[in-house]
Amino acid sequence: MPAPRSRWLTAARTPVGACAGLLLLAVVVLAVLAPVLWGDRASVVDTSALQQGPSGAHVLGTDSLGRDILFRVLVATRLSLLLAVAATLLGVALGLVLGTVPAVLPRRAGQLVVSVVNIAVAFPGLLLALFFAVIFGVGATGAVLAIGLAMAPAFARLTHTLSASVAGQDFVAAARTVGVGRTRLLTRHILPNIAEPLAVNATIGAGSSLLAFAGLSFLGLGVQAPDYDWGRLLGEGLGRINLTPAPALAPCAAVVVAGLAFNLFGEAAAAALGVRTLSPRSAGPRPLTPPARAAAAQQPPGDGQPVLAVEDLRVSFPAPEGWTTPVRGVSFAVHPGEAVGVVGESGSGKSLTAMAVSRLVESPAHVTARRLDFTGTPLLGTGERELRTLLGTSLAMVFQDPMSSLNPVMSVGRQLAEVAVHHQHLSGRAARTRAVDRLRAVHVPAPERRARQYPHEFSGGMRQRAMIGMGLMGDPRLIVADEPTTALDVTVQRQVLRLLDEVRAVRATAVLLISHDITVVARTCDRVLVMYAGRIVEDLPAESLFTAARHPYTRALLAAVPDLGTDRDRPLAVIPGRPPEPDRIPEGCAFAPRCARADDHCRRVDPDPVTCATGHRIACWHPVADGTGPVAETRTGDTV
Repeated sequence: MPAPRSRWLTAARTPVGACAGLLLLAVVVLAVLAPVLWGDRASVVDTSALQQGPSGAHVLGTDSLGRDILFRVLVATRLSLLLAVAATLLGVALGLVLGTVPAVLPRRAGQLVVSVVNIAVAFPGLLLALFFAVIFGVGATGAVLAIGLAMAPAFARLTHTLSASVAGQDFVAAARTVGVGRTRLLTRHILPNIAEPLAVNATIGAGSSLLAFAGLSFLGLGVQAPDYDWGRLLGEGLGRINLTPAPALAPCAAVVVAGLAFNLFGEAAAAALGVRTLSPRSAGPRPLTPPARAAAAQQPPGDGQPVLAVEDLRVSFPAPEGWTTPVRGVSFAVHPGEAVGVVGESGSGKSLTAMAVSRLVESPAHVTARRLDFTGTPLLGTGERELRTLLGTSLAMVFQDPMSSLNPVMSVGRQLAEVAVHHQHLSGRAARTRAVDRLRAVHVPAPERRARQYPHEFSGGMRQRAMIGMGLMGDPRLIVADEPTTALDVTVQRQVLRLLDEVRAVRATAVLLISHDITVVARTCDRVLVMYAGRIVEDLPAESLFTAARHPYTRALLAAVPDLGTDRDRPLAVIPGRPPEPDRIPEGCAFAPRCARADDHCRRVDPDPVTCATGHRIACWHPVADGTGPVAETRTGDTV
């Protein structure tokens, strides 16, 4: 991510950024210098030149006391801008507090704040400003308070809406998993990701404040004599508009130009700010992109090369005392046509690993790896534009809840077609035809009719099929399925898994299946990765999972699955204790506190993965010697 200064320079080189910078700079310089240069001349009373029209001596004419209108308009720039900026800052500050405090307060108190804001938003802003102006009294101070309070509800609504949308993202859930508190979650994970629309809205609000102040001063509720701003000058010149329009048009033009400067600056600021990230000085681990691999990535993958290659993958989040790393040194590969399953308890890092390899983990998180290649392209060293095309056509993501992944206000067919329009540059009709064909390929009945329907008209299983169909709109080399059957009944689960297996067989598409159900993974996948506390503790062929698993954690997971031979008179087998929090990983083996085979060495030193058989790797100091002991012991009541 470029440094803040370079991002500002990049934005300043664009036409909008250059115009915004020059125009706003001119307005600010005028506000600073005009009172110094022309303050005295603007206040000189000339009884011999009362209410004159434009002339060589007075370009815009004079007012009722013979004072030069041009100089007064220029000098009024400082007070007009200061008051508008002060009101904007007040409105933005109150809006941020009101918009974010529901995320920090208890639920009922937060709902009360939201209700009050919604009621305030229902009233027109100008009406609120007039109401508050009457309460606070006539004058500049009352006008600042009135306009600031009138702006706050709309800004609070925007902040709350954006915060709520970001709070539902997966990377925010990951931050909660690592134990980030509410306030820190808000200030470090949510607000930085909504900085762009808030910055645009704030600068536009400054332009609106200029207009509001002009209106209040025009009505006599704002700036009072002997001070003057553009609104007062407009009120004084309006009475003579039939005789000479210059005294009224000049302050109007000033308001328009200043408002345009703020609006253009808002667009430039949005481009420059983007989503704020941590500075390089405070950053934790940085992506590693070896130059040799980046050059080799330009060549197409050869025979035997994995579709996805991951080496020492780490995902870190900022924490109060440094960095928390819930994914710690994950390494694996997925080859064409291969199905790899990832199992483990909640919080083991399965979904975060899938999000990281899919480039869905956003700032302020940091994703690093010695190698993270997809179809030969390094994901951590390639530009966003290239990755957007590559991932949009060659990688499909199937989430646990397809309802949250589908736009509720767009038809399903239109959403599928959008993929082909953007990534394959098909026409609208051709894209819709392909969308219907993809729905038919994933066994959605009556695909022509269903393509015109909306997500809420689909059942859960059909929505999941539609998500798979969306992935098939391109030519996916890899399907990442994150708990795709969790919310479905057993029959529909079987249909979805058969569909994934069919796609894999027909198109040689690789599948990375994330699941809590170890038996589903054993039946569906070729290889199983067992994760615990952010690490892969065992990697083995699925066919030998029940007979050759050697890690005590894997054996305990298998023992906890009931079958027809389970004694119903005895309690179900469980794994004692709980997985460690990502920010409280113990020294040594993370599973040691729950493992009956652990000793002092296990609690001091974390084991590295070693190969114990062909295609079988394990990270354990005391692995099970055969495939019978731990399961049998757990079945009879002992714990692992």
